[in-house]
Order: sequence, then C-alpha cells, then structure tokens
Amino acid sequence: MVDIDLKDRKILYELDLDCRQSNTQIGKKVGLKKDVVSYRIKRMQEDGVITNFWTAINTFKLGYQVYRIYINFQYVSSQIKEKIIQHFISYRNVWAVISLKAEIDFDVIVWVKDIYEFYQFWNKTLDEFEDYFAEVTISVYVEAFNYMKSYLLPNHNEKENRLLYQTTCSGKPVEIDKIDYELLNEIAVNARIPLIELAKKLGISSQAVNYRLNNLLKNGVISAFRVNIDSSKLGLSLYKLDIYLKDHKQRAAIWNYLKEKPFCDTLNVAIGWCDLEFELIVDNVDQLGKIMDDLYSKFPNAIKKQIFWIAEKVHKERWLPELDF
Repeated sequence: MVDIDLKDRKILYELDLDCRQSNTQIGKKVGLKKDVVSYRIKRMQEDGVITNFWTAINTFKLGYQVYRIYINFQYVSSQIKEKIIQHFISYRNVWAVISLKAEIDFDVIVWVKDIYEFYQFWNKTLDEFEDYFAEVTISVYVEAFNYMKSYLLPNHNEKENRLLYQTTCSGKPVEIDKIDYELLNEIAVNARIPLIELAKKLGISSQAVNYRLNNLLKNGVISAFRVNIDSSKLGLSLYKLDIYLKDHKQRAAIWNYLKEKPFCDTLNVAIGWCDLEFELIVDNVDQLGKIMDDLYSKFPNAIKKQIFWIAEKVHKERWLPELDF
C-alpha cells in the first residue's frame, strides 16, 4: 500500500476528469505550483499508483457493436488456457481479455461491425476450443455510465451530479479519416502525450492536432481523457456487482441510489445478462457485503440475487480496434 496525502488525491481526481490539462491548470485547482504537481505525478507513477493515462473512446460512434463472452472452463491445463488466452488477445477487434475470480472464469469483450462478423469469429473459436468451454454466455453491450472518482475525496456530497460521461449504442456513426484514426491510436493508452510529439508522429502541425482532438470531442468519439489508478496501491479493491431483479420496476430506484455513492465507479448496461451491473471501488469484501445487505434492506422484495466478481488478471485492454487502412 502506498501512502498518499489529500493533495495527491486531489491531483488524481483532476487527472481523471481530464488528464490532458496542464500541470499549471491542475496546480491552480489543488493549490500547488506546477513543478510540485509534476513531481507528485511522477512519484505516483513510480510507486505504481498511476499505471497509465488513457482515452475513453466511444467506439459506438465509429460504427461498432460490442459483444461480451463469459466462459467457464473444463478440462483445461495451464498450456491450453494460455493458448485460449493468446487466441483472444491476437484477435485485433478484442477490447478486453480478463481472467476472473467469480462464478465466471473468463471475460472477453469484442468489437464487430455487424452480427455476422461476430458469428464468423465465434465459429472459428468454437472449432478450436469448444471442448474446453463448459458454459458460455454471450451478451450485447448497450451503454455505460462512468462516474467521477469521488472516493478519492473526503466529505463527498451525495447529492451532486457525479456523471462524468455516458456512452451508448444509439445514434449515427461518425466518419473519421486515416489521420483521425492514427491520432486515436496514439492517445488510446497515452492520453497525456504532448501536442508537439503527436504532431511529429502524425506528420501534421500541432494546431491541426489540436483541431482534430477538439473535433473528436465535439463529435462524441472521445468521451474523456482519464488516468488509470491501481486501487490496490491505495488499499482499495475494484469489484463488479451484478444484480438480478424480482421487480424490474425497482431498477431505476436502485440505480439512482447507488450512483450517488462515492464508491460507485461505473454502471454497465447489456442485454443477455443481469439487470444492473455496477463497478464499485471499496475497502474490502466486507464493505461490499455491507453494501449488498443494505440494498436488500432498502429494496425488499426487489432483488432476486446479487453476485460479485473481481479481475484476477487483465491480459489485454485496448480502447480501439487494431484496424488496417
């Protein structure tokens, strides 16, 4: 566990709101000089609190559909499991490949242009690995609500609007050109890269880079520039909580209750899985248990069951398909 103070927490909070803002801008908001902000960011990177700066890219706006594959294994040796992992990692349209500690063993999220593209990929997968899949569930990702990291700050006001951005599969796709795509590719996992460096990589002026970034933000292709925090370094854990309802009419009430809590990080919405999918950042599993008990108490007869899971290892996470022009 890494010891950080309130100033560090405020810096992390500001970086997650917009990690492309300058150290001077952050310093004015947290009450520090830019050199001190720079030093603290570098120290938190060295300590592993900050793992990288990433761009939240709304691939729905690029014309993609998102499918999730939940797998339980059978008869799998360590060699076979590694082969399965590499199969999914090598697919250039994979968003995430994650080993889980949960009722589900494995989670794969993929982008496709249409359902037939997914059908072709999944058939090829089954041809090679069907014998090792005890159970498979496929769901369609619909939208996500991402909330500010209020858990970093004390005295959080539960009545404030914590929504940072929303991504949804509705609406018309946005046309982008080769340079836009190359720009997105550069900032996908390096969102704080300077304009001058981006301009050099793309062979255009820094003014042109800035114009394209602003246009991608305006069109909703870019949702936010964020920081990836290793919550375990702060003595916290990230859990996914899946809620299955007996009374679907209570869905909005439960959602509105949880989204105000500082520990609520994300709400995922999908067809073909549970009714509510929250990602929560809490102290430990005991606190998560209290939250689950609290939900049963506040919403009696509304919840059929709750299950939680934690990522054992993230094998791949990339917010943009690896496409060739």
